Amino acid sequence: MGVPADGWAGLTEPARAEIMAAEVLFGGRRQLDLVPVDADKVAWPSPLLPALDGLFAEHAGRRICVLASGDPLLSGIGTTLVRRFGAENVRIVPAVSSVALARARMGWSAEETEVVSVVGRSVHRVSRALAPGARLVVLSSDGDTPAKLASVLVARGYGESKLTVLEQLGGPAERRVEGFARDWSHPVGDPLNVVAVECAGPALPTLPGLPDEAFEHDGQITKRDLRASALARLAPVAGELLWDVGAGAGSVGIEWSRAHPANRAIAVERSPERAERIQRNADRLGVPELRVVTGAAPEVLADLPTPDAVFVGGGLASLDVCLDALRPGGRLVAHAVTLESEQVLANAYQRHGGELIRIAVEHAAPLGGFTGWTPARTVTQWSFLK
Repeated sequence: MGVPADGWAGLTEPARAEIMAAEVLFGGRRQLDLVPVDADKVAWPSPLLPALDGLFAEHAGRRICVLASGDPLLSGIGTTLVRRFGAENVRIVPAVSSVALARARMGWSAEETEVVSVVGRSVHRVSRALAPGARLVVLSSDGDTPAKLASVLVARGYGESKLTVLEQLGGPAERRVEGFARDWSHPVGDPLNVVAVECAGPALPTLPGLPDEAFEHDGQITKRDLRASALARLAPVAGELLWDVGAGAGSVGIEWSRAHPANRAIAVERSPERAERIQRNADRLGVPELRVVTGAAPEVLADLPTPDAVFVGGGLASLDVCLDALRPGGRLVAHAVTLESEQVLANAYQRHGGELIRIAVEHAAPLGGFTGWTPARTVTQWSFLK
């Protein structure tokens, strides 16, 4: 049951009847306090997920109502319950969501507004959605979120963005605080808030092929043109998982993750220094959930979840392991720059088929008083659909 910020007064009569018919109410302490009924009230423990099955087993056979804020399926407990018990066993009764209320206060249409949740997540997630003129509704984790968000915006060159913090939306204590990211100095406010962001800053495309300068690296990076070619063949699909093996700067896994907010990636890198650099790059480019595994392939691959796609940018000794791990229908792309590693790919092409190409990239550069071509190392690329 979704409960609005004004509690019992904001609930419809049918919603009140449902709550009054319950024998036990689960929910956060704030929601439970908003409902004046005599049912047994059980506040969620912390951490919640490990205790969830035990709570429901303890009250098996009773009529249970779970209270949530607004829309229970918007970064809420409803999603967890549906995944655990199945949609056929959970009935969701939503109230007006905080996102709908925020858009109403700002006068923003649904189709021109992107929602980013940082509830229990890194505030760096917002970086992926930044674009000149974009309108974002950020679901806050707590009262500190607006200040953290302002810091991230300034660091990304979006200091001119306007922030509107909307607290206790729909309740009697609703409040609005405004300012620009560049000079945000408001004190910590109510923990129940969302932030509307009117973005002003430089463009950074979401299509593969970001400039190499967008990444912190030590030279071990899949360069822009080669990265775009690899990602075109890896073919990111929403919600799929990529292994980026021998990740270097993490550029392929990061661009895979930026292609859709549901995409997942695991960057495998044996150098601890580079692994830390990958995480910094992932934060800065808006995909902080990218998982970094430090260790040598193929040994560290054994316990990883089954990938939908694999990029092998270094350490072709793991190629057969990656092929075996790949699910049917999955894609693999591998690069080689030495004669020895090129032979590994040639052998793989002979055994499995796929596509084998060589990519030579040259850049125009000054040559005395003229302009000449400076070639980069030619790269052999093998791509394969399992």
